[in-house]
Amino acid sequence: MPSHRALVTGAGRGIGAGIARELAAAGWHVTVTSRTSEQVEQIASEIGGTAIVGDVSRRDDVERMVSAAHPIDLLVANAGIFLRDTEGVDDWWHVFEVNVLGVHLSCSTALPSLRKRGGRIVIVSSGSAYLPGDGDTAYGSSKAAVARYAELLARQVKDDGICVFAISPGLVRTEMTKAFVPEDAPWTPPELAPRLVRELASGRFDALTGRYLHAEHDPPDELEARIERILAEDLSAIRLRREPA
Repeated sequence: MPSHRALVTGAGRGIGAGIARELAAAGWHVTVTSRTSEQVEQIASEIGGTAIVGDVSRRDDVERMVSAAHPIDLLVANAGIFLRDTEGVDDWWHVFEVNVLGVHLSCSTALPSLRKRGGRIVIVSSGSAYLPGDGDTAYGSSKAAVARYAELLARQVKDDGICVFAISPGLVRTEMTKAFVPEDAPWTPPELAPRLVRELASGRFDALTGRYLHAEHDPPDELEARIERILAEDLSAIRLRREPA
């Protein structure tokens, strides 16, 4: 029986499914969650994991997810949505309910289990959190929020032995992205984010707790060589750069 246990939200397809497969291949028992039973059951069956159907924006559902996965060493808060049209207030807010509230409910509910095992949290953010451009206000803002959330949470739980990271998986071709990103876009290889999560789960980069890491721009071997510089220069975090007075 695997000694390490992970909960991966939004793992019925795409990036979450890739992360679940990577962890399972490394010997982890993985509880996968999704709002679609067929998808999540297929992934769980494939990797020998546990399937839980639920919505991360609903507290009762999240409590069921964490209870089913308990005890856990790793939470990957991956579940998220992108809506092309968020002109309506309800749609705009729904993005925040899933992408931000869902992350908070997942993390806060999992903390008691993680404290007992000195666990780790990986929050899936996005380059939309900081890149300039004409992005959607709901999605980009929600991903910036969870990147900042990761840093603040990391400071709160440091004394509990819990490390927290925010990552960008890059521009990965999934069912969600291929609907609105051109075919000839600079796609990120889909295996990079799962590999980064596996390395973060190993404890190799605990010194970077609270930092924002990019699956394509921070390959593990290169990242390890840059740890001291990142810390010394306060890199890989959302900061306001002001003109000197």
